[in-house]
Parts: sequence; C-alpha cells; structure tokens
Amino acid sequence: MPVLYPLIGDVVGSRSIADRAGFQRRLAEVLDDVSGLLSPVQALETTVGDEFQGAFAGVADAALAALLVRLALLPDADVRCGLGHGEVTVHGQERRPLLQDGPGWWTARDALDMLGRPRRAAQRTWYVGPDDGRVNAFLLARDALVDRLGERGWRLLAAALSGASQTEIAAAEGISKSAVSQQFARGVGAVRDAHRSFAADPADGAAADADEAEGET
Repeated sequence: MPVLYPLIGDVVGSRSIADRAGFQRRLAEVLDDVSGLLSPVQALETTVGDEFQGAFAGVADAALAALLVRLALLPDADVRCGLGHGEVTVHGQERRPLLQDGPGWWTARDALDMLGRPRRAAQRTWYVGPDDGRVNAFLLARDALVDRLGERGWRLLAAALSGASQTEIAAAEGISKSAVSQQFARGVGAVRDAHRSFAADPADGAAADADEAEGET
C-alpha cells in the first residue's frame, strides 16, 4: 500500500445553501481545477453528501490544495479539511469516487473530526501525522491570516498561489500594481511565501527571488 497524505474535506453549513445542485456542480469544477494544478496521486473528487477527498505525495501539496479549494468557494461557501498520513488502500480502481481505506485515510478522517469539536469550530484545516506540531502551527497561522484578507485578498491570494505575478494579477483584476502591492503587504504575500517555505522547494525560492528583483514582494 502506498504511503500518502490523504485529504478529506466537507462544506461548512451546507444545509443553508439554497441551490445545492448548482453548488455541487461548482464544487466539482473547483476540485477538478485544483487537481489539474497540483497533480495529486488521487484526484480530488466529491464523495457522499458534501464531502470530498483526494491524496497527495506530500503534506505541503495537501495543505495547499485545502486552501485553494477554500479560496475558490469563498465567500459563498466555506470548507474545512482534515489531512492525514499513512498507507492508503483503494478498493475497486474503476469505482468513482474511489473507495479509500487504510491508516492514512483514517488519520485524515480523525483530523476532520477534530475540526468538528466546539473548541476548533473556527479552524479550517487540521493534520494528523508525523511532525504534526509544526504542520498544525503553520495551518493555524495561515488560516487565521486568510480569514482577515477579505474578498479581493482571497482572489489575489488564489492567483498568487497559482503562480501569477503581481503584474499579471493587476491586469486580471483591472487595478493598479500599487493596489496589488498593498494587498500583498496586508497578508497575501506572507501566505504565498509561507507556502513556498513550507514546501521547501528550491524552484519556489527562485520564484520568490525573481519577484523581489522585479520589486513585487
């Protein structure tokens, strides 16, 4: 059985969504988009009710996927995601959605259940696995900062995490580069750079250096 970082997510307050059929279509589109961007080992897909799942080779990609799904749905809906680690068994490779089992899947389920406790009601991501103290410290700080960004900040952050430069973001939003820089200074840049550091990817570090050279951080 492969050792993976599974993700199990659900929609917060889904019963209050008026157009549930339309929302389910939107959620499926978002999951496809995030899977296309990150290439998970097991693609993100809806399962039962308002839950979705996927599995990744690393915890950094799993954490990023959770955030990208959330950013794509805010402010109309919010999600919370449990991340796990361990061996994952798939029963029936042709079945959709995949029927996951094994220790990795159960740790992700435990993490999602943790978010259902009253004292964690405001938190949106949790991890159960190796080095969980460091990972959860990152997730707690990240999600708290994301909550403060507002609608424009969420859009800009989603674009930045997808690799867009500040110049490209300004053009897409129809705003000045100075306005984008202000949003980056308020937290968008910090979350983006934190994810780059968390992933410990040399290519990401080079990208950050390129932004600095362009005067965009």
